[in-house]
Order: sequence, then structure tokens, then C-alpha cells
Amino acid sequence: MEQEIAAQVVGLGGANDFSLWQLFLRADFVVKSVILILLVSSIYSWALIFDKYKLFKNINLSTLEFENKFWKARSAESLHGSLPAKSNDPLTKIFQQAMVELLKTKSKSSAVQSARVERVLEIATDNQIKEIEKNFTFLATIGSTAPFIGLFGTVWGIMNSFQSIAISRNTSLAIVAPGIAEALFATALGLLAAIPAVVAYNKFNSDSKRYSARIENFCKRFLSII
Repeated sequence: MEQEIAAQVVGLGGANDFSLWQLFLRADFVVKSVILILLVSSIYSWALIFDKYKLFKNINLSTLEFENKFWKARSAESLHGSLPAKSNDPLTKIFQQAMVELLKTKSKSSAVQSARVERVLEIATDNQIKEIEKNFTFLATIGSTAPFIGLFGTVWGIMNSFQSIAISRNTSLAIVAPGIAEALFATALGLLAAIPAVVAYNKFNSDSKRYSARIENFCKRFLSII
């Protein structure tokens, strides 16, 4: 008899524990799955955010350095010869591909040469922008779907709470409070995953457009020179 009473006390103590870990442990399989999906999505989103932040910081500095070298160089050919074979700067890669085509078409007429170099610039620019914007879609997807995934976990948890009322025939708040707390925890995680992803997507999308315009301006000036 004493053991049964002790077990009931422990059970009530666990039900009254609303720490995040206990909320997760008490949740059923569906709500746990929702919580894990949102946690993994949030962690991956933050990893992408730091990666893209570092990327834009680096390419803005390297592109500025390249532009300074370009305008100080005696000629495009001399600059091309002084550049390393492999570079992480997108604008440097675009310039190198354009110079390779320019040197190959030296014997062609200026119109043909200009047209072919322009085509190479367009393709190289498109490839570099695609590389920069890689995984942007994931951030947009998390930003738009995470709240709904969390809402699904919330609805499921509240359904379980109402089922507990029906089974126990007890309308006391103590019966439904744990289930509702688990459900709201899923909603909070959904927002926690979505808000940074949306903010980061908007910022990086704006940074990408500015960088794309920067590349486009350089390509126009480079074409006017050759």
C-alpha cells in the first residue's frame, strides 16, 4: 500500500514538472517527432545562417580587393597572368573565364569577340550566383512551414488532452495541463525555427541581389573596355 502511494506521488510530481525536458519525455510519439523535426531544422538553419554570413563577408572583401587590382593593373592580360589559378572569389572566377575566351578569340573580329566574351560572362555570372544562393530555398521553406508543423503538434497534443478528459471523466485543469503544455511547446519550437530562417532569408536574398548588381556593373565596364 505504501509503495502504491509513493508511486502516485512520484507520478504527480512528474506531471507537475513543466521543464522542457519533461515536456518532451511526456509527449507521445507524434508530438516527439514534431519536436525533433523542428529542432533539427532549427539547428540546420542556424548552421546555414552562419555559413552564408561568413560567405558574404568573405566575398565582399575579396571582390573589393580584386576590383582595386583590376583598376590599378596596366592591362587585363597582365592582371590575368598575376592571378592564382584557383580563387574563391566569384568575380575573379568570372573574370578569369572571360579572359580565357578573350585570348582564344584574338584572331576573330571585334564584334564576334565581344559577343562570345559577353556570353561567357553571362554563363559564368549565372553559375556563381546559383552557387551563392545555394540552400536559400531551405531557409524559405523552414520559414514558411515550421509554424504549421508546430501547429500540427499543438493540435495533436490538445486532442490527446481532450481524450484524457473523456477517459478520466475529470475536467480538472491538472488533467489537461501537461498535454496542453506539450502542445504549446511544439508551437514555440515552430516559431523558434521559422523566425530566424525568415529574417536570414530576407537579408541574404537582399545581399545576393546587391552582389549580383555589383557583378553586372563590372561585366558592363569590362565589355566596354575590350
